[in-house]
Amino acid sequence: MADVKLIAHRRTDAGKGPAGRSRREGLVPAVVYGLQDENVPVTVGARELGAILSSGSGANTLITLTIDGREQLALARQIQRNPVKGTLLHVDFVRVRADQTIQADVPVRLTGDAEGVARGGVLEQLLHTVGVEALPADVPHALEIDISELTIGGSVRVADLRPPAGVVVRNEPDAVVAQISAPRVAEVAAEGVEGEGAPAEGEGAAAAPAESPES
Repeated sequence: MADVKLIAHRRTDAGKGPAGRSRREGLVPAVVYGLQDENVPVTVGARELGAILSSGSGANTLITLTIDGREQLALARQIQRNPVKGTLLHVDFVRVRADQTIQADVPVRLTGDAEGVARGGVLEQLLHTVGVEALPADVPHALEIDISELTIGGSVRVADLRPPAGVVVRNEPDAVVAQISAPRVAEVAAEGVEGEGAPAEGEGAAAAPAESPES
């Protein structure tokens, strides 16, 4: 995964007031930390950072930050957005080294048309992301798994994923990624058939005829 370049400018003031002014100027307040180096408060261009985060690799994009003429590799983490507008409010940049593995979450994408769905089954994806460990440049955009042969009652698990060389999936191998369930309509119909003609407790039993009194 090729890295992208982003210029960051040191911040000399802190607080809500300066942060708000930065945002109005099209900048995102941020902090750079990690690798036993100093924490550096910075601002970066909102448009440039937004383009990076909306790319195929998203938050796992390897970024070359330039601060005071010095370049350092980093990943965007702890991304805060306005809950209504979705605009970027703050981000942490974690320094990384190209020769040291990192941990990241990557999306799981299902490919193919499942046989079970064609027969009326319901596809359920239980895991949309998995954790991986790899060198920063080797973190995949996503992991794909083919579900074409998945039938009703069948499932695919983490162990069925095929990550690229050098990428280790950290989730439990038996964790279910996706499964095909029987259609709910059929289940409801089956329940109705099973219950048909079965009287509720205390109802429907014929009363025993009263014994005739001896005359």
